[in-house]
Amino acid sequence: MGSLELVRIGDKVISLQQIERWVSRIINLRHQGYSQQEVAQNLKIDRSFISRLESLGELRKGGGVAVLGFPVANRQGLEDICREHGVDWWLLLSETERLAFVGRDGLEMFNEVMSILATVRRYDTVVVMGSNKRVQLVEALLDRDVVPIILGESPLVADVEVDVNEFAGIIKALCRKEDL
Repeated sequence: MGSLELVRIGDKVISLQQIERWVSRIINLRHQGYSQQEVAQNLKIDRSFISRLESLGELRKGGGVAVLGFPVANRQGLEDICREHGVDWWLLLSETERLAFVGRDGLEMFNEVMSILATVRRYDTVVVMGSNKRVQLVEALLDRDVVPIILGESPLVADVEVDVNEFAGIIKALCRKEDL
């Protein structure tokens, strides 16, 4: 069992674990199909709190999904998953492909990067796989929520095998055909 994390805010002492337990209860009940109102009544909390909580964690509500990842070792398997679940756009590169990309003429590379950035910005949800620093950079450039898959500490200099089950689970959740 982990240590109790307490935070003092003015005269209050807040338990982060207690907050996590409450959030988990709310989300689990909503996932089971209970309405916001039913959960609010059951837990004796305000329905608007549940709505705000869901908004904070919302990754996708309609719109398209894009995937960006490098350097990945199992590109073909990841592309198959993207294709199977209806991902709208993806760019997956091995380390060799990434080095060839950045080794081009400066203006040509700059224009291609700007084109990729403009394309990715059109999607509501972007899954980004890369080093910790590259993922942070993409998050800042997109100025929106990004679903991160950290492949390791920066700099990555070799292809990384992405956990196919983890990736498939994320993509399946993001690309559900029915309304969220």
